[in-house]
Amino acid sequence: MHDSALNSFLEFKKTYLDIKNDRTIKVLEIGSGYNPHVRQAINNEFNYSGVDIAEGKNVDVVLKDPYKLPFDSDSIDSVISISTFEHTEFFWLTYLEILRVLKPDGLFFLNAPSNSKFHRYTTDNWRFYPDSSIALEKWGKKNNYNPKVLEHYTNYENGRDIWNDYVSVTIKNKNFASKYPERILNFKKNFTNGRKDTFDKILNYQEIPQDQGNWGWKIYYKLRKFLHKMNKLKKN
Repeated sequence: MHDSALNSFLEFKKTYLDIKNDRTIKVLEIGSGYNPHVRQAINNEFNYSGVDIAEGKNVDVVLKDPYKLPFDSDSIDSVISISTFEHTEFFWLTYLEILRVLKPDGLFFLNAPSNSKFHRYTTDNWRFYPDSSIALEKWGKKNNYNPKVLEHYTNYENGRDIWNDYVSVTIKNKNFASKYPERILNFKKNFTNGRKDTFDKILNYQEIPQDQGNWGWKIYYKLRKFLHKMNKLKKN
């Protein structure tokens, strides 16, 4: 897990999970194999389970079917997915399973690449952009759920070439949204195309043809990478 992904989870934890101050909270991480960072960040504060499609050091449950979660409906407080949806061939099926197992006031935290070079593990299928979680919300409603995206944004503080994180927080049933009064975007600075359910405006709007290969964008990304390296050298 790269640093910005972990930081975005820590921001989610602080904003949404810590306010409950409840050690019985059940947190389920999808795609947890060989990735102990979320478990370590939780540090026994909550009831954590990690699932994956193969055995691994941080896997509590191996999924027989990648699109079936072996948990009761309405039983999980928060589902975490970091750098997993892009490798999931039919992530919209996974999304419906996530909604099924979440409690009515349960939260789904999604972190996925917004743009990047090809990175197979074992397949590389998707990228996520500002409208992605809204589309998933509509998909959930079409399947008789009542989800609501509380916020989403694209994180760009990691400086790993053209790698950016798309982050979203969705509640299973929008009728319980008032239980979570704070938003990450209330204090976050390094992001583009942020949107909150409490504010009908896109924050730090930026529409860029991210995947264009023309010389102008190549120069832009090379310059950004160079400046990031210079900043790291200064810090060291």
